[in-house]
Amino acid sequence: MADFNTIDDLELDGKVVLVRVDVNVPVENGQVTDATRIEKIVPTVKDIQAKGGIPVLLAHFDRPKGKRVDSMSLKVVLPALQRALGQEVRFADEAIGGPAKRAVADLKPGDVLLLENTRFYPGEETNDATCAASLAALGQVYVNDAFSAAHRAHASTEGIARLLPAAAGRLMEAELKALDAALGNPQRPVVAVVGGAKVSTKLDLLGNLIEKVDHLVIGGGMANTFLVAQGIEVGKSLAERDMADTAREILAKAEQTGCTIHLPVDVVVAREFKAGADNETVAADACPADAMILDAGPATVAKIREVFEASRTLIWNGPLGAFEIAPFDAATNAAAQEAARLTREGKLISVAGGGDTVAALNKAGVSGDFTFISTAGGAFLEWMEGKELPGVAALQKR
Repeated sequence: MADFNTIDDLELDGKVVLVRVDVNVPVENGQVTDATRIEKIVPTVKDIQAKGGIPVLLAHFDRPKGKRVDSMSLKVVLPALQRALGQEVRFADEAIGGPAKRAVADLKPGDVLLLENTRFYPGEETNDATCAASLAALGQVYVNDAFSAAHRAHASTEGIARLLPAAAGRLMEAELKALDAALGNPQRPVVAVVGGAKVSTKLDLLGNLIEKVDHLVIGGGMANTFLVAQGIEVGKSLAERDMADTAREILAKAEQTGCTIHLPVDVVVAREFKAGADNETVAADACPADAMILDAGPATVAKIREVFEASRTLIWNGPLGAFEIAPFDAATNAAAQEAARLTREGKLISVAGGGDTVAALNKAGVSGDFTFISTAGGAFLEWMEGKELPGVAALQKR
């Protein structure tokens, strides 16, 4: 991983520090319902203040598409932000221009200012040079603490970083170090768990991983497509039959790179997809014609446990079955609990990310035991696919 600056490398005393954060949180009836992302930016803000800097927060909220949409104003997150920081946070109705400049000019040491939604301006998402320059004019230093937006080349994530001394915030720094430990410079053997519904949405990811990891565990609906590719009937299961050739190519390429792919050896099948549905466990090649595969079976979980035991690093993206409803969450829960145990015992570095993955690990009760769980969604996936993230590349030491 390329060398990047952190808050520790910058002189901040008396300077206005523009901080790109992700506070795009769920809101219902004008109230923030999950403040996790807001809470995660607190160390960065506090460390900037401790070094004498004055934080001015840049953020987006929802998708206003370059227009002012009152229901997408960042004002809605202000109460939750103030609770998390334990202090008053000022608010500017604009992110660029006169009102923003005046709000910044009024700041004193110890203050925090939140600027209005950067996506209210069409130049934000097009990474317009004038928009980036208008943002940069508000401060002397730039800190990016929004890894979750780092896959976007926007004015507030990439353009501005080219115009000011730039560094990673604490959350970004932790994320980059965790990802480097997982794929950049990992302890081997490395195992990746990739689940989810469709092979077609994860082709780049699978193609990158089979060149980087020693073991690849494939679960969920994706696994059914690989079974079909091997001539195995999967009944009424979710499977992309038109992707069979692609699946065979991935299997062949994995053989060339020395990556061992692990597919289910037994499966849990049912005639209907509902909580508590009648189900049975059968061999992976024995799915009845009128049934669908909804989870990996216990023999498959035992195999996965053995792979985890023999590995030193784990990257996880996607569940092994239909984890949302019991009893089809059993394989995901059991594998996650094994990964958590090995992590607690210091035998495994475990990094996970992606929306369904975070939900599945929360449901299994193990989120606190993994080495690192990324809430970055799209950015985490693009990193797993081996793509350069513009917001990260812009922070590299120059």
